Amino acid sequence: MAARRSSTPPRSEPEGQPVKSAERTVRILETLAASPGRLTLSQLQEATGYPRSSLHALVRTLRDLNWIEADDSGSAFGVGAHALLSGTAYLDRDPALPYAYETLEDLRAELGYTIHYARREASHVFYLASRESRDSVRIVSRVGRRLPAHLTGLGQALLSQLTEAEVSEVLPTELEGFTPATITDHDQLRTVLDEVRSRGWSLEREQGTSGVACVAVAVEYRIPATDAISCSMPIQLATEVEVQRVADALMSHTHRLAATLRRHGIR
Repeated sequence: MAARRSSTPPRSEPEGQPVKSAERTVRILETLAASPGRLTLSQLQEATGYPRSSLHALVRTLRDLNWIEADDSGSAFGVGAHALLSGTAYLDRDPALPYAYETLEDLRAELGYTIHYARREASHVFYLASRESRDSVRIVSRVGRRLPAHLTGLGQALLSQLTEAEVSEVLPTELEGFTPATITDHDQLRTVLDEVRSRGWSLEREQGTSGVACVAVAVEYRIPATDAISCSMPIQLATEVEVQRVADALMSHTHRLAATLRRHGIR
């Protein structure tokens, strides 16, 4: 006699709910990617709050698949080569970036400073491209890095594209501070965003990085804009006249870029 099949369906996650193991895997990768150095299993557990047994199993699986790698002792972990491949694939397939690269080159040639291109996702901005100034001493590229939107010129330019209600919904209750100049008060940030909306460009002085000022303009090929271009300069060079020169150049080039993207049907 054939074995009787069970009529009980396999257990599954409720529809619309994230699969726990998948969610934990992504959080582990995000935690490692955000860390300036490798993390031990204990540090990962402290950062994620996951049970040690399941965390150990996920880390082992990710290591076997080359999504994370360990140091020589095998006790500290960081993102691996496959994470880089995945990120590179995103950049390679983004239709806006080839046009953005040309604009960044033109702006660096005209202004002489470091130029960044970033995209907002919720309360953060992701750096998608950079062109360093000719005399830059920066060793690590910002491409692929994520920063809170409220403390960057890029983020403020993009937050200004939203209504006040949308900004309040997007940002966390507590605004993280990177430097003494970082705006951590929501009312003060609202005032700043109103100023950005009025003049069309943002200006932050040492809010994200001490010693650096940043001017940024949104690239309005989407509504609301998701991308922006910024120019970073040493704080001592950010005079009123120089800031206006940079802002005028950014406005001109970003408007031209947005028109080009719309003309090619890129949304």
